[in-house]
Amino acid sequence: MSTQPDLLYSEAEDDLRSAVRSLLTDRSDTASVLVRAESGTPYDPELWKALAGDMGAAGLLVPEKLGGQGASHREAAVVLEELGRSVAPAPYLTSSVIATETLLALDTESEPVASLLAELAAGRKVAVLAVPLSAAPDGPLAFGARRITGVPDAAAADVLLVLKSDGLYAVEAVGVTVEALTPLDLTRPLAAVTVDRTAAATRLADAATAEAAVRRGLLAGAGLLASEQLGLAEWCLEETVRHTRERHQFNRPIGSFQALKHRMAQLWLEVVSSRAAARAAADALATDSPEAALTVAVAQAYCSRVAVHAAEECVQLHAGIGMTWEHPAHLYLKRAKSDEIALGTPGRHKEALAELVDLRAP
Repeated sequence: MSTQPDLLYSEAEDDLRSAVRSLLTDRSDTASVLVRAESGTPYDPELWKALAGDMGAAGLLVPEKLGGQGASHREAAVVLEELGRSVAPAPYLTSSVIATETLLALDTESEPVASLLAELAAGRKVAVLAVPLSAAPDGPLAFGARRITGVPDAAAADVLLVLKSDGLYAVEAVGVTVEALTPLDLTRPLAAVTVDRTAAATRLADAATAEAAVRRGLLAGAGLLASEQLGLAEWCLEETVRHTRERHQFNRPIGSFQALKHRMAQLWLEVVSSRAAARAAADALATDSPEAALTVAVAQAYCSRVAVHAAEECVQLHAGIGMTWEHPAHLYLKRAKSDEIALGTPGRHKEALAELVDLRAP
């Protein structure tokens, strides 16, 4: 019999949120994000050092005996909520969640795996799983492909986890050709990755073990991506409410117009519901619930749509200013649209949900 998920935030999680938000406010305000996105080098190494290493956020999923913080997916979800609120360009989802979770599903007593986990947990290295951003947890995996298109954060990686025909390998970035692509979301760069046949590679697992581990990593990524989408939607709602209170027409705030009240009330209901879905997914992953796959599918099918709707309303209800490059609304819309097709589309997750429900039927 399944237990009820814990959807509330603990005191420790609230403290973590405050610390991460303070850091991002100081180091990654929207003006800075815009400047770095325009420069073609969105990542701020100092921000990553402070977040991943000094604060220890990179090691939240890693047990203490392996050099991490020994926390859980719930705490990692809080970090991603704040990263979503600021659309900060940081390889947290790809390295500290997907790659880390993949490695944790392998033999952690193996020296290469344990050593790499310790480096990731300390924030000294960034690892990226070499699969397209669109890869769904239950989708096809390209074993043995030399060129993989659409790999997120590859340019920031020190190590790539590559699926070869006989298993999973850790390949140093110096042995990989990274060709930058033009993404919709400039704060999460994509690349085409080509692995040199002569590149030094360390085998981490055989093919069967690797497939199960990669799917576990993608499932955790999809589940916690919902928290990023939640943070994004919350910022869009709060910013839209603030703007409609301050913007006046006909000598009254436009937020007092009934039509706009209804739109924001509807959006508030959607955001609250997405919080429940995202927290349920994080809790299911943290407790290794047998219903984790089902809960993640629900969260992604719902939170993806809410994030896009919130970003669209933010742009539209800001009117002309929302269409400008200087206003950050477009960053949130692009991130929301990019997240919508990341790690499986809402439609794909609905299909997975239907299959999982059918399997549970008597």
